[in-house]
Amino acid sequence: MLTRKLKGLIVASTVAAAALLSTCAVLADDLQKIQDAKEIRIAMSGQYSPFSFANEQNQIVGFDASISEALAERMGVKVTIVTTPFDGIIAGLLAKKYDAIIASMTITPERQKAVDFVGPYYHAGRTIVVKEGSPIQSLDDLKDVTVGVTLGDAHDKWARARGNLKVRTYKGLPEMLVDLEAGRINALVMDSVPVLVAVKETGQKVRIITPPESDGGIEGMGIALRKNNPELKATMQQALQDMLADGTYEKISMKWIGNDIR
Repeated sequence: MLTRKLKGLIVASTVAAAALLSTCAVLADDLQKIQDAKEIRIAMSGQYSPFSFANEQNQIVGFDASISEALAERMGVKVTIVTTPFDGIIAGLLAKKYDAIIASMTITPERQKAVDFVGPYYHAGRTIVVKEGSPIQSLDDLKDVTVGVTLGDAHDKWARARGNLKVRTYKGLPEMLVDLEAGRINALVMDSVPVLVAVKETGQKVRIITPPESDGGIEGMGIALRKNNPELKATMQQALQDMLADGTYEKISMKWIGNDIR
C-alpha cells in the first residue's frame, strides 16, 4: 500500500514538474518563436468591411489589417494575415494555427477565461444618430419621437423596450439616413462604426449620441492572444501604445473609418 502511494506521489510530482516546465517554455517561446521566424500570423475573418475585407486584388485590407501591419512593423517582423470564420477563430488560436487575433473582438468576461487581450485597440457600440440641428441632445431626450432601426436586430428590440418611441424598421442604413435627412424619422439607432463610415462617404451632417454602457454604449475591442504569454502581450501592448502616441493609429482610423475610434 505504501509503495503504491509513493509511486502515486512520484507520478504526481513528475506531472506537476512537467507542467511547470511546459508553462515556463510557453512564457518564453511564443515571442521568441515570432522573433526567430521574423513573422507574426494574425487571424481575422476577411469578411467584415471596413475592418477586414478582400480588395480587387484579392488582398485582405481594412482597419484591422492596417493595425496588424503597423504592430508587426514595430515588433520588427512581417505580418501574415490568416482568414478564418469568426465562429471558430478562438479555437484556431488555441490550436496554434496563428499567433494572435485582430478581428474586432469584444472583450468579454467569458472570452477572458479562454484568452488574454491586448488593448482595447478600439471602442464601438450602440449609437443614436440625429440631424446636426436636432433638439435631441442626449438619451434622456429620446422619447415620444420616431426612430429608425434595422428590422429584427438588437437595436430594434432595445428601442421597442423603451416603450415611449415610435419605431420604424428598415432593411439597412442607407434608407434610414435618407429618411433622417428628410425628417421622416427623428433619430436612428445603429452600431457606431457603420454609421461613421456611411456618414464619411455621404458627407451628411449628423450628431452622434453615445448611450451609457448600461444601454449598450461603448465596448472595448481587443487583440486576443493565447494565455501565459506575458512577454508577447507586453510587447504588443507597448507597440499599440506607441501607435496611439505617434499619430499612426489616428491616420489608420481616419483612412478606414473617418473618425478616431480609439
